Amino acid sequence: MRLLTYSSSNEQRLGLLTKDGSGVIDLTARLDGETNLGTLIATDGLARAAAYVDDPADHQEPDITYERLLPRPGKIFCIGVNYGGRSAEYADMTDAAYPSVFVRFPESFTGHNQQIIRPPESPQLDYEGEIVVVIGKAGRRIPIADAHDHIAGLSLGNEGTIRDWVRHAKFNVTQGKNWESSGSMGPHLVTLDELDRPVTNTTFDDLHITTHINGELRQDDRPATMKYSIAYQIHYLSTFTTLQPGDVIFTGTPTGAGARFDPPIWLEPGDVIDVSVPELGTLRNTVADEFPDGSTFTAPEPQ
Repeated sequence: MRLLTYSSSNEQRLGLLTKDGSGVIDLTARLDGETNLGTLIATDGLARAAAYVDDPADHQEPDITYERLLPRPGKIFCIGVNYGGRSAEYADMTDAAYPSVFVRFPESFTGHNQQIIRPPESPQLDYEGEIVVVIGKAGRRIPIADAHDHIAGLSLGNEGTIRDWVRHAKFNVTQGKNWESSGSMGPHLVTLDELDRPVTNTTFDDLHITTHINGELRQDDRPATMKYSIAYQIHYLSTFTTLQPGDVIFTGTPTGAGARFDPPIWLEPGDVIDVSVPELGTLRNTVADEFPDGSTFTAPEPQ
């Protein structure tokens, strides 16, 4: 299944993409008014949603507005400096024995086809294409061998970052990672049966993630090069906290973010960011400037 959160006629709804991808089935109308994907996951609602996969579409896909995939995720973890080659991008070459972990807030993300926002305080808005894991079953101290059993599905993320605010102080990146609508998540929650292969902890290794800016390839890698696999991330995080249904893990970004060019290439109004994995689709966003009064400006998209 490919589930989504969307709005139609200014009402937020929970939806299911039709098998051919052309339409959206209104799950809110079929599941007692449920509008929150996180709540659906937490109440074992994915099985109930699956009963409607063959229903006719209630909307054509171009006619709906995508919203943030999970309206109010519980915990949002992000794994830093994880793909092959990432540590070489940093002056500190310490080979850490454990993952770099930080958290983000729900308001720092928007949905597919929405604008991500460059604030007036800094021009250094950067992109980070990522595979996103959504937890489906609670667990504490989850063994690596069992990690895949705790996944509700996968999605895509752009873990947008205000680079100079990441470096305001030692030992934290919170400020630069949590500007409102600086990143995105979506378009769909893709359940693991959609991957069309046996699900094990190595199932994700050959997923091919790319990030294009205005059509130019900037990031290109596979989870097989991760220092800390998705299964290990679930194991490690669940050691110190109970992972709950609807929690989110941004699993790391490949080399090639704008900050690593010489000179750096920051995102500007009108830029188009496409994060893609063939099995998961494409997460697309444009960039807009936010003015101090809260209004936004978007330059015309590049031709």
